[in-house]
Amino acid sequence: MSFPTPHEQLDLPVFDFPAAGETVVSLPEADSVTWRVAVVSYDSDEQWEKAFARFAEAVDLTKVRSLVVGSWSEPFESGPDEVIGALVGASGQLTALRSLFIGDIESEECEISWITQGEVSPLLDSFPGLREFRVRGGQSLGFPAVRHDGLRSLTIETGGLGADVVRGVGESHLPALEHLDLWLGVSEYGGNAELADLAPFLSGASFPKLRYLALRNSEMQDEIAAAMAGAPVVANLEVLDLSMGTLGDVGAEALLGGQPLTHLKKLDLRWNFLTEPMRERLVSVIGAAGVEVDVSETEEAEDDGDGNEWRYTEVSE
Repeated sequence: MSFPTPHEQLDLPVFDFPAAGETVVSLPEADSVTWRVAVVSYDSDEQWEKAFARFAEAVDLTKVRSLVVGSWSEPFESGPDEVIGALVGASGQLTALRSLFIGDIESEECEISWITQGEVSPLLDSFPGLREFRVRGGQSLGFPAVRHDGLRSLTIETGGLGADVVRGVGESHLPALEHLDLWLGVSEYGGNAELADLAPFLSGASFPKLRYLALRNSEMQDEIAAAMAGAPVVANLEVLDLSMGTLGDVGAEALLGGQPLTHLKKLDLRWNFLTEPMRERLVSVIGAAGVEVDVSETEEAEDDGDGNEWRYTEVSE
């Protein structure tokens, strides 16, 4: 798939910091863009830390508000430990940093489930001023429970999210969190979280300011939808996002038969396995209240060869 651009990065235009050897006429003001620093994924002539060192020499780090880490060298076999170390080492200068995205790597560079990640909690510990944090790639991703009083948006994009990461997020102290987006993925690529692991997100107590909740790209989307039908968190939400997964009529029926969803601004069920009558019911019942209901991109289940229906998530490998 074509991944979304770093749209949450303070709504600043993304500017790619020039690669080594490129001629640079001028650079934008440090606080006017989201800076993207990356190297070639395969056989790069420059390590990411060297590119970042050039960036630090050319740009006033004290004014940088938003930063995207693109590919580092060989991300399919090497994690970003040195990348994280370089950022933590520069934290005394990056005092204005409010938005950080680790792993803006397209599938042509490295498939999402091949991206080797690392433990990212040192970044949250080192940047108390962060408001937005986004990570792509679940392989070897570490996210032990953290405390961060200012973080408002957390997004973790994977083809398979480990239960330990899900539990780490759920056990974190994030009192300002308004936007939570987890791509749970499939078991084949490490997505081994169970419905019980999602309890902190469903209760409404762990993150009292949450207004946008996405538990998506999941092969247990029907079960999540059924849990949402009575989940206390829903009453405070503006957006509920169950897109990109294996949602079928059973899960949709649970949503329709559960607590009212008419207070939502948007119910996102894009990429689904719903029948046309069910899609029409969702739009007519929930959409009639002014809720934006997205039931687009309906997929057809496949036969697994044994006469059983097989559904798939939008993003896996």
